[in-house]
Amino acid sequence: MANLRFIVVEEAFKKKALEVEAPKGRPSEYFAKYVFNREKMFKYLPLDVYNKLRDVIDNGAPLELSVADQVAAGMKKWAIEMGVTHCTHWFQPLTEGTAEKHDAFVEHDGKGGMIEEFSGKELVQQEPDASSFPSGGIRSTFEARGYSAWDPASPVFIVDDTLMIPTIFISYTGEALDYKAPLKKAIAAVDKAATAVCQYFNPDVKKVHANLGWEQEYFLVDEGLYAARPDLLLTGRTLMGHDSAKNQQMEDHYFGAIPTRVAAFMKDLEIQALELGIPCKTRHNEVAPNQFEIAPIFEECSLAVDHNMLLMSLMRKVARKHGFRCLLHEKPFKGINGSGKHCNWSLSTDTGILLHAPGKDENADLRFITFIVETLMGVYRHNGLLKASIITASNQHRLGANEAPPAIISSFLGAQVSKVLDEIEKSDAGEFASLKGKTKMSLDIPQIPDLRIDTTDRNRTSPFAFTGNRFEFRAVGSQANPAAAMLVLNTAVAEALTDFKTRVDELISKGTDKNAAILTILRQDIKTCKPIHFEGNGYSEEWKQEAQKRGLDCETSCPVIFDNYLKPESIKMFESMHVLKKNELIARNDIKWETFTKKIQIEARVFGDLALNHIIPVATRYQSTLIDNVHKISTTFPADEAAKLNVDNINIIKKISKHTSFIIENVQKMVDARKVANKVEDQRQKAVLYHDTVMPYLDSIRYHIDKLELIVEDEMWTLPKYRELLFIR
Repeated sequence: MANLRFIVVEEAFKKKALEVEAPKGRPSEYFAKYVFNREKMFKYLPLDVYNKLRDVIDNGAPLELSVADQVAAGMKKWAIEMGVTHCTHWFQPLTEGTAEKHDAFVEHDGKGGMIEEFSGKELVQQEPDASSFPSGGIRSTFEARGYSAWDPASPVFIVDDTLMIPTIFISYTGEALDYKAPLKKAIAAVDKAATAVCQYFNPDVKKVHANLGWEQEYFLVDEGLYAARPDLLLTGRTLMGHDSAKNQQMEDHYFGAIPTRVAAFMKDLEIQALELGIPCKTRHNEVAPNQFEIAPIFEECSLAVDHNMLLMSLMRKVARKHGFRCLLHEKPFKGINGSGKHCNWSLSTDTGILLHAPGKDENADLRFITFIVETLMGVYRHNGLLKASIITASNQHRLGANEAPPAIISSFLGAQVSKVLDEIEKSDAGEFASLKGKTKMSLDIPQIPDLRIDTTDRNRTSPFAFTGNRFEFRAVGSQANPAAAMLVLNTAVAEALTDFKTRVDELISKGTDKNAAILTILRQDIKTCKPIHFEGNGYSEEWKQEAQKRGLDCETSCPVIFDNYLKPESIKMFESMHVLKKNELIARNDIKWETFTKKIQIEARVFGDLALNHIIPVATRYQSTLIDNVHKISTTFPADEAAKLNVDNINIIKKISKHTSFIIENVQKMVDARKVANKVEDQRQKAVLYHDTVMPYLDSIRYHIDKLELIVEDEMWTLPKYRELLFIR
């Protein structure tokens, strides 16, 4: 075992960057090569069918089965030409991943042979086994029927030999068993509410789109090193490991030169992503060693979620091809930056962007302020719920640590927007402070042009920051399905806008001028949502105390934070906006509590196994070597001299005994705590017990293991260390 680690490390470092054969031509020429987009629809569908399908996609018209049959025929022709032999409904169950069941294009031809067949019914609907997916008690184990239904707004695509059909997933009795169904309802709710408010300013607005641009952070580690770390393999994070002498303290990795092997991986990933219609735009080194980021151009929210889920799957696949493992866990390494999925959210209309850069004209500026304030109202009223939408057993390790925003939801707006809101709040009815657009900064440096300065700075500690023409929800975890956060955010904003319009209309009905009525309600809402507005350092202890005074949700226990989903105001919001029913919310929370428990349970079991079967044997073996050395010195040298020579060894022997005794004793205590928690039937209570009585042992025992790592002879330590895991060569 002594040399195994070094063999693994050496072999991992020997791997060289793979040459990636880029497709011929520009990215625009092979973009969406494997997607049945509008160009393919126009080519493979009759014109009348193409127009009917466009009406379904753009306007929500019902899809008739006769039309579906013709669409399926066109899809099949294209797919077979591309070498496809199977199809599947691709959906997003409540597991944080995706699911698929492949069926071949095969039917009997009635003559003892077979034919390739794909009907509209197969396109539109399938019946996966719903009992095998998390349902939170909505479905009993023996009630297996569930349905997946095609989402025409998300294009069908090809992976390998399979036609992938994006779908929603519901139970036999109609409840949503996925993330996509309620997300689409939330998007419809914000469309309806925002369109109604937009018509105060422009009666021509007919539709409002929710847009999303995610920034996906991730780590890469050598596959050989990954395989030698059972904790990484089974939990996605290192449960033990002392800091590397050098990690991110030099701040030299962020935006640094991309390592050759990583650049080859990124190139390969981008090519495959572009071929699948994912509009990748940005790639760079992130803050921590071995941490990177990929980000696309903004897209419609539901499609962006689909693309993110597809990309995460693709990242894992391409990484292995290049001798890496892609880590999407929010905190795979203690003491350095964790990974998030910053969700840049915005609204746009069929006539332009709502959260535009201000300073165009007074009417547009008033609209801009209206949507800023009502977004803040939604975030303020449901700040605890938004936190619940992003908190998980893994993301709780990241929030508030090493560049991640804190676990208190607040919003940063920047000096100019903040000043305007303050002026509106203090002004008389009917008055409106105008906004300035971007200004120029002259650097007085020859050959360098003037810079255009944004109206806001950035605040990296803000979980929900306004960044010019969008809000950046920075608290979302890197491996999460972004739909969880987006369905809450869109529903909360829809509720706020609906309430805003009701109150404005009431004033107008009493004879108040429209703009005066809007400003009156805005003034009220600015005062109401003021507690959510924070421009300072979200990491400071002062902010935690201030946030509590403001009545913001400051809870830190993950299972307790989930309670926000079942608060009366949350249930009322989801039901009034027709997004989720109470029984669906109850079921989803049961799944959240059960998932939390299982993740901590797995970590505790893996941790106990590593502690007792890896760490203790290695430590005691090294201790035995030292004892043997002490004995030999005692028999070789005179007593006085031997005593002096053995001082250091004896001290180390005592330290090892202290650490190993603590580990053995507390691993047993952790096992006992787990046994007590496992007897509890109620999912919430069990999750709380795991959080309060099992999780603390992971940190307290780890401290002693990490100390042993510094003491034990390096060649004896069987697990790859941080200095090996964190630096790609």
